[in-house]
Amino acid sequence: MSPSRRRLLRTAGVRLLSSLGVLWAAVTIVFVLSRASGDPVALLLPEDADATQIAQMQATLGLDRPLIIQYLDYLGGLLRLDLGESLLYKEPVTSLILERLPATGLLALSALLITVVAAFLAGSVAALRRGSAVDRLVMGAVLVGQSTPAFWVGILLVLLFGVQLQVLPAAGYGTLAHLVLPAVTLAIFSVAVVARLLRSSLVEVMGQDHVRTARAKGAGELRVLLGHGLRNASLPVITVLGLELGALLGGAILTEQIFNWPGIGRLTIDAISFRDFPLVQGTVVLFAVTFVVVNLLVDLSYAVIDPRVRSEA
Repeated sequence: MSPSRRRLLRTAGVRLLSSLGVLWAAVTIVFVLSRASGDPVALLLPEDADATQIAQMQATLGLDRPLIIQYLDYLGGLLRLDLGESLLYKEPVTSLILERLPATGLLALSALLITVVAAFLAGSVAALRRGSAVDRLVMGAVLVGQSTPAFWVGILLVLLFGVQLQVLPAAGYGTLAHLVLPAVTLAIFSVAVVARLLRSSLVEVMGQDHVRTARAKGAGELRVLLGHGLRNASLPVITVLGLELGALLGGAILTEQIFNWPGIGRLTIDAISFRDFPLVQGTVVLFAVTFVVVNLLVDLSYAVIDPRVRSEA
């Protein structure tokens, strides 16, 4: 095995261990906050429940045991992919999450696809027309998109396309038409963030010597953009895209409520409303795992994209 490959594997191992540490911290914080949010027994029992009924319910849920024992059981369950049983639905949390995960995954990946296509188009056009009216128009639209809350965008889209024009369903799930409005709503902020970053990165790259050399050799503007500009400007964009995928999953909570989308977001809102702490823990752990895994993959992808990272690893 070559020295560079050994260094690369060592770096990957260190990042994997640090990711596991972050994940442990995240699940521990979730456990502590879920216990500090209040007693779920108070919601599950009638107001006139006596002390005996409360004690029986606490024993049934395992809340009468020492906190450290509950924590160790919780970690052991995570290792076995056992997230406990929902207090609200009376079903395993893992089954509920797996049941809702495809809907949220479809929504998040659709929003990510919209983000990539729209942001790369907007950022590239603005960078190539730097200082022109087109640049100012695109960046103005991007600024509006970044400054507008997603829930407000969602309500406007529903009123315009679902109520006034009646060309798209205002809510629901099941067809491609149902996916358009929630995916666009979820993608608006990410498009703005990525487009601004890509424009800045492209403007810097397109002014470098190797790009001027390519132009001097007669390469067309499109070839220069694809072969030299986007490739070298993509590293910071990939980092932000990784973070935005996690943000899209988090943002799906509000978007799914607006569009009655049956995903993890609505499941989380229901769990919080009824203080269903096993379900809250399960959904938050899912989001934490997604963030950690995506960031780990982004770090490792640097070595594939940029030869300088491979040589420094």
